[in-house]
Amino acid sequence: MKRLKGAITVGFLKLFALLPFGVAQRLGAAVGWLMWKLPNRSRDVVRINFAHCLPELPPAERERLVGETLVNIGRSFAESACAWMWSPQKTVALIKEVEGEQLLDEALAEGKGLVGITSHLGNWEVLNHWYCLKCSPIIFYRPPKQKAVDELLQKQRTQLGNKVAASTREGIISVMREVRRGGAVGIPADPEPALKSGLFVPFFGIQALTSKFVPGLLKGGAANGVFLHCVRLPDHSGFKVIVERAPAALYSEDETEAVAAMSACIESYVRRWPSQYMWSMKRFKKRPAGEKKWY
Repeated sequence: MKRLKGAITVGFLKLFALLPFGVAQRLGAAVGWLMWKLPNRSRDVVRINFAHCLPELPPAERERLVGETLVNIGRSFAESACAWMWSPQKTVALIKEVEGEQLLDEALAEGKGLVGITSHLGNWEVLNHWYCLKCSPIIFYRPPKQKAVDELLQKQRTQLGNKVAASTREGIISVMREVRRGGAVGIPADPEPALKSGLFVPFFGIQALTSKFVPGLLKGGAANGVFLHCVRLPDHSGFKVIVERAPAALYSEDETEAVAAMSACIESYVRRWPSQYMWSMKRFKKRPAGEKKWY
């Protein structure tokens, strides 16, 4: 049954990617709008996250943001289907602006290991192709449950000769080795880790279990870190890539300080583009001891 579901999903993605980008994006937005209007778990999770993280917003404003967020999530899935199926060059042509590219060039020129840090903001699949054109990184990712989809993503995410590493013990080791030898990696830093792999630090004023992996790679300046994001332009015609240096605190020998600095950086991006973040993630699933579960 899982194999059949995976084959159907892959077939749907291939058909979807045959559509012109604008049409695919509008269909994705329509699906997102339905997710807002019809009862479903994603809408529930977004509302729960907003109630805790953005309590200062009036209820009507918060609900409007729920709708914008779900519409953008629909767009993200549609755009990603295209990015998975198209050539990297065709996908990268959708990037109309790049801010801070010289910062990435400078970091690469130093010859130290490079950690490209991102989050589930905007479209990370489009970003993946742009980053892989700039260097040949190992992309760290959490495998989907369906094997056929995982195989497809591994193939499509490595079209430019780079590698991928799943979030397994072997994948973690391969990423660490790559950084130590002076290579580049790309890591989404916002998925909730296992309890032993993270620390509770503030995210939108809430204690959120946050991964120690990236700070561990950068500790003491062992490697360079840059934040990479690819946000949707206001007219939905394409994307803007933004590159920023990791703050000094992220290199701290103090683990808690470094993890908190990383979380604060991600929060700063999300506050700039709140409706482009994947708030449907159960980002706060694990709670500190004694706290009630949210979901």
